Amino acid sequence: MDINHILQLPFTREGGWQQLRRERPSLNALILRVVLPLSLLPPVMLHYAIHHHGNALLPGLSERPWALIAPTLFSAELITFLIMGWLIHGVAGAHRLRLSLRDAYFLAAMVPLPLWLSSLTLFVPDLWFIVSGVLLALMLSCGLVYHGLQALAEREEDDIMVMSATYTVIAFGLMAWGVLLALVWAL
Repeated sequence: MDINHILQLPFTREGGWQQLRRERPSLNALILRVVLPLSLLPPVMLHYAIHHHGNALLPGLSERPWALIAPTLFSAELITFLIMGWLIHGVAGAHRLRLSLRDAYFLAAMVPLPLWLSSLTLFVPDLWFIVSGVLLALMLSCGLVYHGLQALAEREEDDIMVMSATYTVIAFGLMAWGVLLALVWAL
């Protein structure tokens, strides 16, 4: 798959999604090659940012127990992936979308990619830059949910059931993301 197809994923159900569906890896390969390595990125980047410019971002940030927070965040991300795959499958079924459990977990692995990659903004010690990167990642993740459901459930453009399922998945995803942020902040 070329970079053009990958960049189109949040914006269309054509092209990249169809190719990904044909070439999609097994669940084990998906977890080992995508979920595990990329879910390590936010805890590692948090550790980097805290030790290099933590107090420049927010006063008192570097005094937090990051040796406990980083592995807890990593574990929570993995648990969230498992829950979101199950949830996407259930939501799709409730909206009468034909989506296999394998496709649901495939989508659950694809949707957080922009969020995981947005942690790279932590290289820059500017809170507004980081927040902007995260908001952009959230928008791209929403596009991945919508167009991924369309493509994997083989539905047409502007399908009301896909839209409804997308809103439900995004709402649960935002709640899960909020829990992850609250967990980081509470420790």
